[in-house]
Amino acid sequence: MSTKLKDLLRTSDLSKSDVELLLETAGKFASNPLRSKKTLAKKTVAIYMTKSSTRTRLASETAVAHLGGTPIFLRADELQIGRGETISDTAKIISGFCSALIVRTFSQSDVDELGKNASIPVINALTDDDHPTQLLADWITLKENFGKSISNRKFAYVGDGNNVSTAWLIMGATMGAHIVVATPGGKWAPNENVIKQANEIAKKSGAKIEILTDAKSAAKNASAIYTDVWMSMGDSESDRAEKMSALKPFMVTPELMSLTSSDSIFMHCLPAHRGEEVSAEVIDGPKSVVFRQAFHRRTTIQALLYHLSKGDLKGNS
Repeated sequence: MSTKLKDLLRTSDLSKSDVELLLETAGKFASNPLRSKKTLAKKTVAIYMTKSSTRTRLASETAVAHLGGTPIFLRADELQIGRGETISDTAKIISGFCSALIVRTFSQSDVDELGKNASIPVINALTDDDHPTQLLADWITLKENFGKSISNRKFAYVGDGNNVSTAWLIMGATMGAHIVVATPGGKWAPNENVIKQANEIAKKSGAKIEILTDAKSAAKNASAIYTDVWMSMGDSESDRAEKMSALKPFMVTPELMSLTSSDSIFMHCLPAHRGEEVSAEVIDGPKSVVFRQAFHRRTTIQALLYHLSKGDLKGNS
């Protein structure tokens, strides 16, 4: 008996075939956003966020609307959860009114608990640990630029070993890619358990995983250079000076980009701090695809809602 993936709680929930299906559908939504405008007709989707948002909120509300549904945006201080109602009770209440729940918050365990107790699909739209919806947008952007053949290409992430680096490692491993993550050593390196998980996935998929501490080595002949802000929401301000100093050699500059392949692209999940993790010349230059990535936040969330609502995704179980 085949299983169905109810929720997307982590990047690792998705199989390669799931990702390929989602990207195929997202590509269709990119050219014709209203092609499935009755999928969520007369239905509502809750969008619960405890972190501020530009792209995720716009993408989520637009995706729901393009599927014919009504988005309901919620913040913690607008719900009884802000006064102590349990996550479990909240999940059950939302399930009684809505057809799906999109969550952007700090703790991964909160998203896990919502998924466990909700009877509707729950989508992780960012936690401190992971960012699966971002990686779907990233991967369709890679596909648009390089096609399906990635066997001779290297995709590199440089900077802070944060939730985006986690998702980058897991998605790259799942898709059988050559993935490099270069960060400072120590507390700003990727989580050891994540590295182990990526390597386990890579054994089955044929992916190549490299963890480095040198940005230039990561950039050499890379087809894509990816970075993220150095101070994420929730990071301690007391760490700022130390963290900025440690990450300074990982700034994406024209010099770093010059080491990449001739057809390379620059990627960033945004928002960006020009002069910190990336120079203005790079992010505003001809190799930058950051606004295409942002555009695909909508197409991929729309694809997720479409396929989760139909029970089309199988997951890794």
